[in-house]
Amino acid sequence: MNYPLVIGELLKTGLRANPAQRICDAGGVDLTYAQFGARVHRLGAALANLGLGEGAVVAVMDYDSHRYLECFFAIPMLGATLHTVNVRLSPEQVLYTITHAQDAAILVHEDFLPLLLPLLPRITRPVHLILLSDKPAVVPQGFAGAYEALLAAGDPAFAFPTFPETTRATLFYTTGTTGDPKGVTYSHRQLVLHTLGVIACFAPIPGRGGIKADDVYMPLTPLFHVHGWGFPLIATMLGMRQVYPGRYEPQKLLHLIATHGVTFSHCVPAVLGMVLGATGSEAVNLAGWKVIIGGSALPEGLARAALARGIDIHAGYGMSETCPVLTIADMAATQGPQDTTAIRIATGKPIPLVEMRVVDPDMKDVPHDGMATGEVVARAPWLTDGYLHNPAGTADLWRGGWLHTGDVGNIAPDGTLRITDRLKDVIKSGGEWISSLELESLISAVAGVAEVAVVGVADERWGERPVVLVVSQHDVGEAVQAAVQSAIAAGRLSKWAAPDRVLRVEAIPKTSVGKIDKKAIRASLAQA
Repeated sequence: MNYPLVIGELLKTGLRANPAQRICDAGGVDLTYAQFGARVHRLGAALANLGLGEGAVVAVMDYDSHRYLECFFAIPMLGATLHTVNVRLSPEQVLYTITHAQDAAILVHEDFLPLLLPLLPRITRPVHLILLSDKPAVVPQGFAGAYEALLAAGDPAFAFPTFPETTRATLFYTTGTTGDPKGVTYSHRQLVLHTLGVIACFAPIPGRGGIKADDVYMPLTPLFHVHGWGFPLIATMLGMRQVYPGRYEPQKLLHLIATHGVTFSHCVPAVLGMVLGATGSEAVNLAGWKVIIGGSALPEGLARAALARGIDIHAGYGMSETCPVLTIADMAATQGPQDTTAIRIATGKPIPLVEMRVVDPDMKDVPHDGMATGEVVARAPWLTDGYLHNPAGTADLWRGGWLHTGDVGNIAPDGTLRITDRLKDVIKSGGEWISSLELESLISAVAGVAEVAVVGVADERWGERPVVLVVSQHDVGEAVQAAVQSAIAAGRLSKWAAPDRVLRVEAIPKTSVGKIDKKAIRASLAQA
């Protein structure tokens, strides 16, 4: 019997497992899984009534909300494609993604109308517009209606169509250092297999580690970014209690963690740093909160600050093109009283069904000795097939039959992967390779350093030299240099890693998904 691996089966599993479980958001919405399931069917009926079905592309511009989670299911379950719009991109980039994706409908939160409305005259194809709002709002002229009104008229018993598991389910755009954003797509089969692969990694962790069905889940990664790293689908399949925070505001996030007893989240380092540094954070009990850090390397200083608050923190690794999870720090090895910081901040071991290599420019494997470095390449059943309408980019991504991550790393004898830098960010000085990530992790542990970024700048004599940017309340330049010199003396760093400059700054530039923007930093330093 043919049993397609489609997203709707994940929803059915969660509904069967725990129909009375709750899904809440910061606006006060509180739904049972049974009510949530009915709303997914109503949304499917509403979109179908607008003529949106198999092959259509439906865009969403919203905060992390119960509505977004409903779209995660209803749109792909129609056989349509969910386009999660990155609302932090520039207006021109947003217009490019809407045009390139050939969106047939856009569901937009009222807060993003100032971004979208000026673009509408330049969108040449017909598009249905639906207003999202946390409170009653005036529907702009030309809109098909308001989200809640359309759902109210929808059929809670609407029958979703059947289609092959290879049907495209999602689409989003990733930005690089040059060129237009690139469209990354995933099929139903890929998303289901990613869900099962991550669960197979997290579920067996002993004690309260990993993910358990009785965890309380709150994403701190925008849902437009690689499906919220896939965890909303995982949480729904497991029937977990879910809390959606809306706009990320530190005080609100702390309130939600305390009120709902949140036990599992994921985010980039900057977001966790924002939460830990928020006024009143010390008064909130964060013990037992499990946090996966991805998007950027987990600095040692941030890890130690989190552990001091009782947070069970681990690094993870992946990218937009990998759905995204490839590796997780060894969670089973951190279930003891000893200092496990080094294990927690390592890039980790591949999750089930992931095959990873570290190769030289000729695609030959380097030794697994924890020292020899090369580019990280990967294969797994959920990696993207390629970039939408971009055969050249796809061919480069998959050259040699392996997905090229653009990251430099090494593999230890026990199979642990450690990313040492991005190919584009590694610093070459005096003929020596310097890892900006290793320097950042070391400097992050210096007292008074709130954030740190290391980049290479051109140098006539040595090729490149490292420059350090730190966010701190007082001058920490001498302390930073002392920490680096201590690591050099201990043999942890090459003498070439000693930075030429330590610059104290108000803030470090970030990308639209909260990563350190080293391209912008290098450009600013070059201009200065």
